[in-house]
Amino acid sequence: MISTTFLLLGLALCLHVAECTPKTTPLDNIVFSALNCRKHSAVLTDFGGVGDGKTSNTKAFASAINKLSGLASDGGAMLIVPPGKWLTGSFNLTSHFTLYIHKDAVLLGSQDESEWPNIDVLPSYGREIDFPGGRRSSLIFGTNLTDVVVTGGNGTIDGQGANWWKKYRNKEFNVSRPFLIEIMYSNQVQISNLTLINSPSWNVHPIFSSDVVIQGMTILAPIDSPNTDGINPDSCTNIRIEDCYIVSGDDCIAVKSGWDRYGLKVGIPTQQLVIRRLTCISPDSATIALGSEMSGGIQDVRIEDITAINTESGVRIKTALGRGGFVRDIYVRRMIMKTMKYVFWMTGSYRLHPDPSFDPKALPEITRINYRDMVAENVTYAARLDGISNDPFTGICISNVTITLTEKPKKLIWNCTNVEGVTSNVTPPACDLLPEKKPIECPFPEDRLPIEDVKLKSCSTASTVA
Repeated sequence: MISTTFLLLGLALCLHVAECTPKTTPLDNIVFSALNCRKHSAVLTDFGGVGDGKTSNTKAFASAINKLSGLASDGGAMLIVPPGKWLTGSFNLTSHFTLYIHKDAVLLGSQDESEWPNIDVLPSYGREIDFPGGRRSSLIFGTNLTDVVVTGGNGTIDGQGANWWKKYRNKEFNVSRPFLIEIMYSNQVQISNLTLINSPSWNVHPIFSSDVVIQGMTILAPIDSPNTDGINPDSCTNIRIEDCYIVSGDDCIAVKSGWDRYGLKVGIPTQQLVIRRLTCISPDSATIALGSEMSGGIQDVRIEDITAINTESGVRIKTALGRGGFVRDIYVRRMIMKTMKYVFWMTGSYRLHPDPSFDPKALPEITRINYRDMVAENVTYAARLDGISNDPFTGICISNVTITLTEKPKKLIWNCTNVEGVTSNVTPPACDLLPEKKPIECPFPEDRLPIEDVKLKSCSTASTVA
């Protein structure tokens, strides 16, 4: 007979395969959708994880992912974070890998700053947004990966950001605050079905990546928390963001591609981006911002079926002299907005720069911006559209838009300078620089982007807690 000691040892060392028969307390049969299913699965407790909310699991995550990375060529592996509270610092993902966070699991970001190592400044930014020094690795980080999934049964990642926000406001840092999830230089990326709360800074940041699916995310931060952007696709191609609910202290979604001369040098645009079925609450920022760091370019962005509630602006374009780059071929339709400061907002004077050596002759190109089929209620200003002198924003088209103003609207409802375009069936009527032209329907592409045809597979595995 096999002794009890050897049996327990075998279970503790086991990498649970989908076909294995459970030997101990079973987790619920896990069923979820993913880009790819995995042949192997393991539980964090197999690697010494302790879900008491007090014990650091940084080494347990690192050990688990290092071990599971060896299975990449044998059908890949999944690491399950089971019910419990799992305190951890930053850890790195691997290729052909799924991190699955159980519905009753909470990842807690460590308050020990030594568990968030410094990493290189992004080459397309030249410095960090917060400080000119370095930056900290994100809680969940990955670079140069293929086929990586971060998902769950709406499990929670709590960045415990309050202390980070306090220190930031008190200028106690010399490096930037970490994000919750950042994936760099990667392809076939999925981030889905999670609740992210209290991030120290940005929540989800895919950068220099392609074929990215982000869906079913709930992202929550206090509305006065600093720079807690929801999702920031940055120098990425072929991205799908859908079915997300975001409450933020900054932009719900901010599309980026690098900052001034650094972004121009790297020259990687964000393009072929779909954003749909988003609900946003952000009283001091945008539903969706394009920029201001857009020097690598932003093009072919398709935005539809958006709800904004108590939010400063709708789809906002932010740029400045010195940015260079372009924002073009932007298509927006079917937006519902309630209690807004601005429905339309574009600015060419967003003056934050990484250093004083920016080139004022690097002019951005803003053109072919299309909005249609929108309803907005309780609005303070219909629009503030400020292009750049000798560099107007052109090709603006706005059609079939009804705006109901607040009981005490501002006197100048449409404020327009250095812009060119047309409107059709817009109430209240637009400024003279956007004359009425009937009949017209602003374009929205009929073709499909490649990412729209990427279908997720139904994955299932019965795992056990050792």
